[in-house]
Amino acid sequence: MTNVNDRQETRGGEKRKARAVRFGIDHASGRLVLGSFSIGMPRSRIARMALGMALIFCGVLGFLPILGFWMLPLGFLVLSHDLPFARRLRRRLAVWWHRRRKPADR
Repeated sequence: MTNVNDRQETRGGEKRKARAVRFGIDHASGRLVLGSFSIGMPRSRIARMALGMALIFCGVLGFLPILGFWMLPLGFLVLSHDLPFARRLRRRLAVWWHRRRKPADR
């Protein structure tokens, strides 16, 4: 038999592991999930698009102090919630990354 504490530790570990690999916008809570971090997003589509465009614009200026190139992928991730072409690109990248990380079973 297994101890109750062992089962709880396993469940918590599985939950953390499942949450750690998630990237994107959680539609249930409306939050941007980056691995184990979660950031609140505006509810308005216009505000989300403005935020995404601002992140991309500031990311282009990443050579300046305080701004950084890390803003580019974050901006595209925010825009992928509302723009179909950005969503397709994000999905293609996710599929490519998953195939690259997982060895072929032959």
